[in-house]
Amino acid sequence: MTKIIAGTGHRPEKLGGYSNKVFTRLVALCQASLERLQPDQVISGMALGFDQALATAAIELNIPLIAAIPFEGQECKWNHNDQVRYDHLLMCSTRIICVDKMGRYADSNSGYSAVKMQKRNEYMIDNCTKVLALYDGSSGGTGNCIKYAKSQNKPVLNVWNSWVKYKGF
Repeated sequence: MTKIIAGTGHRPEKLGGYSNKVFTRLVALCQASLERLQPDQVISGMALGFDQALATAAIELNIPLIAAIPFEGQECKWNHNDQVRYDHLLMCSTRIICVDKMGRYADSNSGYSAVKMQKRNEYMIDNCTKVLALYDGSSGGTGNCIKYAKSQNKPVLNVWNSWVKYKGF
């Protein structure tokens, strides 16, 4: 059976900010987790924070990456450096899925919506065998994704406690 890990986790605001130091530590945590889990593929929703750290870790470990973007242009309001990283991750992805154009996940409304983010999460969960999460227990998109994963009987490995110990600041 193919082992496919989907990742869900918080944005930088809940993880210590947007610094390279924080991102580097997130990537290291993701690499350690992926080395332990040994997936055949990784699905990332490509949001800032944990999603992009997971994508970076997968690429660095030569694990095929599926970039499940909620809609084209999700990065348009991000700063330049974050857009450059996003573009690089997409270029290194094995496959890019624009979820709002996919079957039951389709949404013809243009631009951002919370519904598109949730449908992206559902796509990832529906197409994985296990979830790697960085979740502090708060309400929001990460919590909704984990709730959906559990409703679909997908095992969730939450590495929040490891992050709290590892982040070092």
